[in-house]
Amino acid sequence: MYQRSRSAILAAILSVTVLTTAAQTVKQPTITNKEWETPYPPFRIAGNLYYVGTRDLAAYFITTRRGNILINTGLAGSEELIKKNIETLGFKYKKIRILLTTQAHFDHMGAMAAIRKQTNAKLMVDAAEADVVKDGGSSDYALGGHGSSFEPVMPDRLLHDSDIVKLGKTKLQVLHHPGHTKGSCSFLLTVKDDQRSYRVLIANMPTIVTDSSFTNIPAYPKIAADYAYTLNGMKNIHFDIWVASHASQFKLHDKHKPGDVYNPAAFFDQAGYDALLKDLQEDYDEKMRK
Repeated sequence: MYQRSRSAILAAILSVTVLTTAAQTVKQPTITNKEWETPYPPFRIAGNLYYVGTRDLAAYFITTRRGNILINTGLAGSEELIKKNIETLGFKYKKIRILLTTQAHFDHMGAMAAIRKQTNAKLMVDAAEADVVKDGGSSDYALGGHGSSFEPVMPDRLLHDSDIVKLGKTKLQVLHHPGHTKGSCSFLLTVKDDQRSYRVLIANMPTIVTDSSFTNIPAYPKIAADYAYTLNGMKNIHFDIWVASHASQFKLHDKHKPGDVYNPAAFFDQAGYDALLKDLQEDYDEKMRK
């Protein structure tokens, strides 16, 4: 089940759609997983945290009195869908102040440059992701080599493990979780409603992207150690609610149906998180054996 995201990405890069920007040509992979493009009704997850992504590509919207935060943007052209979702929830798109990403792949960075231009928000990325963000993915160790797969964008702030991103009263702790990309990261934050507070993990799960042996990736010599570091670290995170970069990874559609009433408890799922990490650990161990 958890190999599907990897397979979809690898299948996608076999054919490309050429997009021309003022600066350069961007080759966005043709999308074979239509759920990456399928609209999904936005909804409130818990407190001031909302889901505004597509049926499978997760995008998270966090509201504060000082403006709002958007994590991930989906594919190129998704800015209109995200804008509509935010406005459907009753918020102003132009009040996005901070942009974040869990990983610098085209399926999460595709609309980042466009949304930044439209909102003047500040883009903050893991420091190890900086070069890939700047060149639009062309230097990515697994999916690079085909030119830029998303529009390049210059980060405003580089983040490191345990850094805090603060806006209003909301604080997100950055968790450096490399492997899937060199600068993949997760975020921890606390949200609250009228009933209680919730510790939320927005997780970038360390799925294995490359089919190459870990000993044959000169562009990423630390990949095996980074995966091991991330898998170990993710087993020791305490949270009430967890979500992920892909809706399929945290079984969104089993937990929430369009039109469902507000129910943060639907996302209490330690067992699901542990099971996914166990599967990913087995994938890693098998890769190391080979």
